[in-house]
Amino acid sequence: MSIQLAIAGAAGRMGRALITAVGSEADLEIVGGSERPGSPALGADLGVLAGRDALGVACKESPVEAAQTAQVWIDFTTPAASLSALSALQNTGVKAIVLGTTGFEPAQEALIAEAAQRFCIVRSGNFSLGINLLLGLVKQAAERLGPDWDIEIFEAHHRRKVDAPSGTALMLGQAAAIGRGVSHTEVAAYDRHGVTAARKAGEIGYAVARGGGIIGEHEVMFASEDEVIRFSHSALNRAIFAKGALAAARWAAGHGPGLYAMSDVLGL
Repeated sequence: MSIQLAIAGAAGRMGRALITAVGSEADLEIVGGSERPGSPALGADLGVLAGRDALGVACKESPVEAAQTAQVWIDFTTPAASLSALSALQNTGVKAIVLGTTGFEPAQEALIAEAAQRFCIVRSGNFSLGINLLLGLVKQAAERLGPDWDIEIFEAHHRRKVDAPSGTALMLGQAAAIGRGVSHTEVAAYDRHGVTAARKAGEIGYAVARGGGIIGEHEVMFASEDEVIRFSHSALNRAIFAKGALAAARWAAGHGPGLYAMSDVLGL
């Protein structure tokens, strides 16, 4: 029996990448997809939207209609749309959710935790295997290097990305903070400008660039007075995120309610 999937934002970049990736997986089947109200993609065949053969599955506005026969909902949209779907999906047979949306506010985080009592939610700011391995390396480096090593995080994405820093950059900063045994909230520095921008001891600094069609560039720099270590990752196409999300969907389909990370899926 194949695992039946429904994809939020089916006409978007990640939605189309997911539809394409599912095409080569015999154990997965797309049974639904949704788009925002007023989208020109509504009513279109999901396969055609992704540039492949028709699937015989139309794009819907309602998450409930899109997920009518789905086991797993995959969502890489916006915080408001994702939270609306989490609420609506309680009226469906969906058991698991792969959540790649970033940029949630603290109050919204609480709603996700509440939904995890009903669904198996695998959540990540980045589903790339390479990034998830990088998280472990950054944590280890922060554990082993002393406080005289400054930590700075650089990230760049396409001009259409609305949240900054990226969810992946924040994950990297949080991994470094855990390694150092400090609160990320207390040491994160998001803005430096003017004549009072001198670096404070222990900060984890962030720098953000937005431009063109950059899929994702991340670098973590550890700098002492004598040497510099850099860990970096470049996403060359969106297939890496789609493949990771599908791996998460397979894993989530076999697990009960709870809030999980890609480290659980990969056994890291």
